[in-house]
Amino acid sequence: MISISFRSARSLLTKSAIEGVDYCINPYVGCAHGCRYCYATFMKRFTGHSQPWGRFVDVKINAPEVLSKEIKRIRREAVVLISSVTDPYQPLEAKYMLTRKCLQILSESELSLRILTKSPLILRDIDLFKKFKSIKVGLTITTDNEKIRRIFEPGAPPIELRIKALKRLYSEGLSPYVFIGPLLPMNPARLAERLIPYVDEIMIDRMNYTYKTEHIYRRLGFQKWLDNDFLQKVIQTLNGYFQNVQDCYLT
Repeated sequence: MISISFRSARSLLTKSAIEGVDYCINPYVGCAHGCRYCYATFMKRFTGHSQPWGRFVDVKINAPEVLSKEIKRIRREAVVLISSVTDPYQPLEAKYMLTRKCLQILSESELSLRILTKSPLILRDIDLFKKFKSIKVGLTITTDNEKIRRIFEPGAPPIELRIKALKRLYSEGLSPYVFIGPLLPMNPARLAERLIPYVDEIMIDRMNYTYKTEHIYRRLGFQKWLDNDFLQKVIQTLNGYFQNVQDCYLT
C-alpha cells in the first residue's frame, strides 16, 4: 500500500552535478517502484517520512506552475533531465500527469531534454518528444532475468514491457538508449541480443551502494557480481554488440 500526499514545491529546476546535465526536474518525491538498491533513499532525511522507501509518494501538485516561472530564468541551450531521484512515469503519473504537463512547458522552449524511466508509460508522451529539437529518451534495464528483477525492483514494470517500449520508441524515430544501472546479475549476451535491434547507445553503472543489497547477493550466492572486475567483463561482452557503450557513474 502506497501512502500518497500532496505538497507545494517552492522550486522545481534543481542544478545538477551529473555530467552533461544542467538541471533536473523531479515531479514527485519518493517512488513506488521501491528498488532495493535505490540511491535516492537519502531523500527521507529531508521529507520526514517514516514509511519504508517505495511505500510513499509525494505529489508536487503545483509543479507545472512553478516550472513555467523558473524556465524563463535559465539559458536557452541548457540540458534538463527528468528525473534524478524519482521515476517520472511511476504509476501515479497516469493519474496526475505532472511529467506530461512539465513536458508541454519544456517543449515550447529551446531546452534540450534527457529523460529516463523504467516504465512503458513513457509511450504516452511520444507526441511531445517529437516537438523537441534535442532529446534523448532512455529506459533503465538492469538485468535480463525477470526473477532477479522481481527481487531488486519489486514495484517496477517487467523487463518485457520495457523492451516493447524501446521497440515502439525506435519505430517512432526517437533512437532510445538503455541505462544498465546498477548492473544486476544477468546473461549480458542474451540481454544484448534483445536490445540490439532498437538501441545504439548503452550506459552502464556498477552497484555503488552495496551496503543496501550485499545481504541479498550473499543469500542468493551472487557475490561475484559485486566484484569490481566483473563489470569490465560485462562491458567487454556488450562492446561486441554495440558501438557506443559507456561506463558511467550516475549514482
